[in-house]
Amino acid sequence: MASGTTGRNGRRGTARERVEAARRAERRRRSRRIAVLAACCVVAAAAMVAAFVVVVAHDGPGRQRPAAGRLTWPRPEDTADRARAIGLAVAPMEGTALHFHTHLDILVDGRSVAVPAGLGIAGSGQEMAELHTHDTTGVLHIEAPATGKHYTLGQLFTEWNLRLDATNLGDLKAGEGRILTAYVDGRRQGGDPAAIELTRHREIALVYGPAGARPKVPSSYAFPSGL
Repeated sequence: MASGTTGRNGRRGTARERVEAARRAERRRRSRRIAVLAACCVVAAAAMVAAFVVVVAHDGPGRQRPAAGRLTWPRPEDTADRARAIGLAVAPMEGTALHFHTHLDILVDGRSVAVPAGLGIAGSGQEMAELHTHDTTGVLHIEAPATGKHYTLGQLFTEWNLRLDATNLGDLKAGEGRILTAYVDGRRQGGDPAAIELTRHREIALVYGPAGARPKVPSSYAFPSGL
């Protein structure tokens, strides 16, 4: 009788051991799954942070990236006041004595930079400077109340609140293997690009990037009919 009881107890003990072993194995598997999931989350978070750092380092803190994928610097709210401060006429109506258009391309590391709409135009839309932009095509509008004035690229950049000279384009600076080059109608220009005069149907390009790069620089722009 004792021997039979001992046998049953032994079998029950063996069954309990098997159940406990199965539970331990399941806990180990659950722990491994949690560890793997946590590691994946850490890797994903690190990748997101790295991507953000790369974008900020490349684009600069003052620039934004529109949905179209082009870089830009934002339009300042006081753009019309900036135009007035440098002697440009700002009025409720566009001037009619002088009316022509110039086009500006900006390339940074081979990528197009959008010229914002509304440069030289008050936020309310009730006033605009004689030099202004209506859209992001890069077409610069000169609609002046009088003739005899000369307009320069530097005036536009003042409205844009961006620095422009022989070595600076906004927050980008030439040096350490990177250069800033200006072109007019496809021809390279020397000196200060801010002094480039805006004239009818002139194509201006500012190119910033590695000294050895060979970007495709436009020599003309297909102005829409009527411009």
